Amino acid sequence: MPDGERPSRKSSPRLRKDRPASAQSALAALKIVLVSPRNPLNIGAAARAMSNFGVTELRLVNPYEVAFKEARSAVKAHGILEAAREFATVADAVADCELVVGTTSLGPRALEHPLRRLEYGGKAIARKLTVSRDQQGSNVALLFGSEKFGLSNEDMSHCHWLMRIPSREEHGSMNLGQAVAVCLYEIIRNPAAAKTAPEAKRTASAEERERIAARLEEVLARCGYVHSGTEGSTRMKIRRLVYRMQLNAHDAEVWMGMLRQMLWKLDSGADREE
Repeated sequence: MPDGERPSRKSSPRLRKDRPASAQSALAALKIVLVSPRNPLNIGAAARAMSNFGVTELRLVNPYEVAFKEARSAVKAHGILEAAREFATVADAVADCELVVGTTSLGPRALEHPLRRLEYGGKAIARKLTVSRDQQGSNVALLFGSEKFGLSNEDMSHCHWLMRIPSREEHGSMNLGQAVAVCLYEIIRNPAAAKTAPEAKRTASAEERERIAARLEEVLARCGYVHSGTEGSTRMKIRRLVYRMQLNAHDAEVWMGMLRQMLWKLDSGADREE
């Protein structure tokens, strides 16, 4: 056991650190470090955010023991909490990391480190993780301070640079779980994916549209909307309306089903009146 590391809790085989390097993704090199967390709900929320984004190793520095034991809000992330590693100091927690990034909100104190916005810092971390994966390099640590005080100057002294989420100045700090989620999203975000066109669906054919128009005209006639002297113009209005809807084939079937149900209901009512 490395110096400074406390005995770990029951671990999950799926989250073991000694998996073959070839089986690890780039995110396997990312270590989330919570420094002096106090609230069990926040610890659980951070673990759940990690699970959401595929980051599996959680490290805690001097956590409040009761809070760690009572962390219960990590839906589908129990394995991350069970495999979390505890350390006495930040130095011990990041000893195997080549890049250490601290998170902070803008406050009254002077910062002695380069400060990067999340958009830039997230990309820098993502690039480092890719290099670590391709070259089997060292780990990257992302530090989050306690809910009440954030990272201390001593904690920050172990960081290469700091990163901040661009929240509004009047309310700069975020909930711990939210901050972890926002940072991880920015790290894994792929802008190119947003340009991917949605899956194309077959457009309803002219024949399908004509069937809808005819059935709709029948329903409207039964309801008294179509009058004897205006059948022709009403039919054209209905057809134009249906064509402007730009229906796909599936939606056309749904419309036909609804119109058939309306007719059935009208027929049933007529039978009861007779």
